[in-house]
Amino acid sequence: MNKADLIVGLQWGDEGKGKIVDNMAQSYDYVCRFAGGHNAGHTIVVGDKKYALHLIPSGVLNPKAKNIVGNGVVLSPKDFIKEMIQFDNLDGRLFLSDKAHVLLPYHALVDQAKEKMKGDKAIGTTGKGIGPAYADKISRVGHRLGELLDTEKLTNKILEFFETNKAIFKAMDVTLPTKNELLNELNGYKEILAPYITDTTRMIWKILDDNKKILLEGAQGTMLDIDHGTYPFVTSSTTVSAGACNGLGINPKDLGIVTGIAKAYCTRVGNGPFPSEDFGDDGELMRKNGHEFGTTTGRPRRCGWFDAIAMKHAVRVNGVDNISLMKLDVLDGFKEVKVCVAYEIDGKEIDFVPYELEDAKPIYKSFKGWDKTEGVRDFDKLPQTAKDYISALESIVGAKIGIISTSPDREDTIIR
Repeated sequence: MNKADLIVGLQWGDEGKGKIVDNMAQSYDYVCRFAGGHNAGHTIVVGDKKYALHLIPSGVLNPKAKNIVGNGVVLSPKDFIKEMIQFDNLDGRLFLSDKAHVLLPYHALVDQAKEKMKGDKAIGTTGKGIGPAYADKISRVGHRLGELLDTEKLTNKILEFFETNKAIFKAMDVTLPTKNELLNELNGYKEILAPYITDTTRMIWKILDDNKKILLEGAQGTMLDIDHGTYPFVTSSTTVSAGACNGLGINPKDLGIVTGIAKAYCTRVGNGPFPSEDFGDDGELMRKNGHEFGTTTGRPRRCGWFDAIAMKHAVRVNGVDNISLMKLDVLDGFKEVKVCVAYEIDGKEIDFVPYELEDAKPIYKSFKGWDKTEGVRDFDKLPQTAKDYISALESIVGAKIGIISTSPDREDTIIR
């Protein structure tokens, strides 16, 4: 029986998973998304056309691949439909789990209201409603995509929920739709999405039994995982490789090769600890060279040096077989490139990710920079200092770097 290969982000998200999934998806029959919502953003560049994907799996750009959105995802029908418009050949190529939870406009309003109430203690969420949708799921008051097939019944259930919680919605100044508005909205979603809703769990079991090639993709990164990330400044889902089992209904024995994605430096969006963040000219140059602005929010990303300790943690948590190192070219022209090889906390040096990263100071090792890696497609043609940097990263984090990306273009990729 075939196994399902997996792609997972190893940092704070935005590692460039989209390009690698797109690259790998060319040789897979199915690509499946297992967690997160439309707070994720994958930008894929093919020739002179740019695609922004938030919920649709990145395999959509391979006309032969079929795409599955699993039960672990929270799906905003409104945003999903907007995204579908980019593509005109989705019939028979797109499948949505009937067990995926529905994210509705009121979830986003609640999200934004809660962030506002926290003031300077805000988490820095995207305000898209992901947290409230997952909270409803865990509180057992959420609604699943399969319920969209009977909109009358679903409308009444949601109105009941609104009635029970009307004091809370009022306190947050959240305006709720009337019965007619809600029913019309849900009917609009049903009309477009109903043909794609199915039992994807049984579908995936059959795909594996039939020895088809299957690739699983997550959203965000390991350091944003609800359990293993920098809590509470994390996302609301399980972003690590174990989440693929839960988010699709497969077992750990079904997992094959785990490819971890990391940038040659580090970025983070929103608030929360980021030990290797650079507040000076180098961080600003990384932002400029790497076009570090969120696909989903447009927010400038915080930039800093490669954190090898956080990466070692992510490699172990995910069982990573090999790493794809993205955006090496962004560091072109730096005289010196730094790597965080330990943290200092309360005067002690440690080489692991502690319970609390807030007061961790980075201990750096410096490497000589290089002139140009942009567009290089052969490892041997990389500058020696860039090769030295890659070897050093491999030895510290304990995994092989099998793919190196040297520009956003699909073709500018070194396969080792």
